[in-house]
Amino acid sequence: GAVVAVPTDTLYGLACSASCSAALDAVYRLKGRSEAKPLAVCLGRVADVYRYCHVRVPEELLKDLLPGPVTLVMERSEELNKDLNPFTPLVGIRIPDHAFMQDLAQMFGGPLALTSANLSSQASSLNVTVRVSQSFPQKHHQAKHCFLGASGVDCALELPVCIIRPGCALESTTTILQQKYGLLPSHGSCS
Repeated sequence: GAVVAVPTDTLYGLACSASCSAALDAVYRLKGRSEAKPLAVCLGRVADVYRYCHVRVPEELLKDLLPGPVTLVMERSEELNKDLNPFTPLVGIRIPDHAFMQDLAQMFGGPLALTSANLSSQASSLNVTVRVSQSFPQKHHQAKHCFLGASGVDCALELPVCIIRPGCALESTTTILQQKYGLLPSHGSCS
């Protein structure tokens, strides 16, 4: 039921059990975040994606992008807590390229809700000792530096996919999608 500050391969994050409704509520309260804004789900390995999502893209595409600084948006399965983003049939999946987060997710054995460690509408946490401790002084921890937020890729439908948030992996994600899958991903809207 607790919320913890964690390092990822991009920004520092706040994580909790995605199966615990009280913990999900605590994340929204702690961040001052609108409950209409979804939380991502952090998993430990690509094989876990099939349990929590209806995957409509090739497994090779998942393995090309995950683990990494990418959030893949897919249709959620019935395995996820109905209180997690109840306003949408979609969920963002993250498998950070960060050994601690992968180990944590695997040891936890279930989905972790994950969001950036900042107050809503404030700058993201790039340095735990500066930003996280300023935003959440009661949650001060030591960790390494981070960079930009994850790139977002809409994989809810079959190919083609599109990039819905540029993030720090825009160039590498675009290259993979173009070279391996012959796709010309659009930036922004997927219309």
